[in-house]
Amino acid sequence: DTATATVTIEDNVPPTATAQNLTIQLGNNGQASITATDVDGGSTDNCAVALVSINTGNFDCSNVGANTVTLTVTDVNGNTSTDTATVTVEDNVAPNVITQNVTVTLVNGQASITANDIDGGSSDNCAIASITANQTTFTCADLGANNVVLSVTDVSGNTTTDFATVTVNEQPMTAIV
Repeated sequence: DTATATVTIEDNVPPTATAQNLTIQLGNNGQASITATDVDGGSTDNCAVALVSINTGNFDCSNVGANTVTLTVTDVNGNTSTDTATVTVEDNVAPNVITQNVTVTLVNGQASITANDIDGGSSDNCAIASITANQTTFTCADLGANNVVLSVTDVSGNTTTDFATVTVNEQPMTAIV
């Protein structure tokens, strides 16, 4: 005597999602991207992993700092599990400083500039927080060419400096008739 039986084997065991933390750098364009494999720390399944995905992979200047990314692992039988990773986005790109030389004329023995007067269009991949000059006031002691340091700091604390020449001229004498 023989009988036939149908045995249905089911895989109801979800995969083990294992995420790993990651630190990435923004590029000169202020952007960075990752893939699911970048945060997958060795996810496994009792049968086989079919798909590994993340909820976000593109980052920009607004994401500087810690970001939570969800890793989703799906096995060949449709079971899923998730884990989270911290993706730390850093901006280590220093600002691009462009200076321009200026000439000022003393009035009553004094002249002044602002940092923006010697900034020739500095830029950054994210945003500039401050532009400063190490000298903004001039007197008779500063006649001639003066090297002034322009410092540009971005919102991530990166600073670049360069020199501009501030030429100080005397106030022309007017003849009294």
